[in-house]
Amino acid sequence: MVTINRKPSMLVVFLTVFIDLIGFGIVVPLVPMYSRHYGASGWMIGLIIASFSAMQFVFSPIWGRLSDRHGRRPILLISTAGAAMSYVLFAVGSGFENHALALGALLVSRIFAGACGGNITVAQAYIADITPPENRSKRMGLIGMAFGLGFIFGPAISGIALKFGGATAPGWTAAALCAANFLLAFGILAESLKPDSGQAVKRPRFAQWGHTLSQPKIGLLILIFFLATFAFSCFESTLPLLISDNFNLGISKSETAPATTVISLFVFCGLISAGVQGGAIGRLVKAFGEPKLICASLGLTGLSLVLLPLIHGAGALKWSAVLHLGDIPWLEMLGALVLLSVGSSLSRAPLFGLLSNLAPATEQGATIGVCQSAGALARIVGPIFAATLYGWSDATRALPYLICGGLAILAGLLTVRRLLAK
Repeated sequence: MVTINRKPSMLVVFLTVFIDLIGFGIVVPLVPMYSRHYGASGWMIGLIIASFSAMQFVFSPIWGRLSDRHGRRPILLISTAGAAMSYVLFAVGSGFENHALALGALLVSRIFAGACGGNITVAQAYIADITPPENRSKRMGLIGMAFGLGFIFGPAISGIALKFGGATAPGWTAAALCAANFLLAFGILAESLKPDSGQAVKRPRFAQWGHTLSQPKIGLLILIFFLATFAFSCFESTLPLLISDNFNLGISKSETAPATTVISLFVFCGLISAGVQGGAIGRLVKAFGEPKLICASLGLTGLSLVLLPLIHGAGALKWSAVLHLGDIPWLEMLGALVLLSVGSSLSRAPLFGLLSNLAPATEQGATIGVCQSAGALARIVGPIFAATLYGWSDATRALPYLICGGLAILAGLLTVRRLLAK
């Protein structure tokens, strides 16, 4: 019998999360477009998007507690296998001709994906297990880098699959990648939780929430994460609609031009995000500290959200025109997206690094799970709020961005007042 000598490895857990997020990135830009194509109203689009996060809200703390008790590896394997099955359902649903049936399948696929979405919570706990406290913010940046790279390769693969394989191809591609990821993790992912780590106190769900939030600094960081995530969900859930409307593109599942422009923007944002989180986070944390980075990130995010709905143009994105400075509206849009990508990239790693340093060693998974669950709650109410208000009338399209931009700035001020105050 051949024995595989597995050792906990940053590279392996990074690859596991990265491949999973490629699958996520393949599907996410298409959900608003497919939903609108099938006749969904604004609130229905928001509901389909929010359903993923609703299930994450329920399951993130559960996966976190289970990983504290039974180990990180089995939970990562379960969530990866579940993601593969959810994308199979997405692929099948996106091929239905009956609009009501297609919308139902898309909704169920996102619900199932969210229920199995324990990867990020457990991966962050995995990193905390194998990393000294002084290096955790830098290492948490690798999860952010995986997010950024996932939103580079995922949407790019989605566009290629859509062009050459039709509407169902992106879902099948995401399912295949996640199935391959499961096999990779099963073969080489080691357990990071040490046998002598001790056991976390077993608490009911809401008791765990109360215990975690009652710790002043941890509770404050979770509140800030909630506000920042709520604001970012406005961009994530309505950008395809905003681009289509403000640049007169039109949305159709059978036409790839609008989808290609939207996918290009997600790839662009992913490149910026990956560059910031993969290369700069460690140096920035050493230079300025976590609280100042969190504050700066929220200010940049808020400013960019205020600017985005004010930019109007005509026609699809053409990189040749942009590179020759010949399309001012698209240059303005790309500039605002740079601010947003940099801003959103600067907050996650220092926030979770600070959080993991404050949490007891036996409650890393549970504490990070509560924080991720708070973020999931923000992504439940955020898309429903933003898509409903956006779709209410032409006069209200800018309001979700203005309100969410204000909330991001408010979270930055809260950071200044509570985390930077001496």
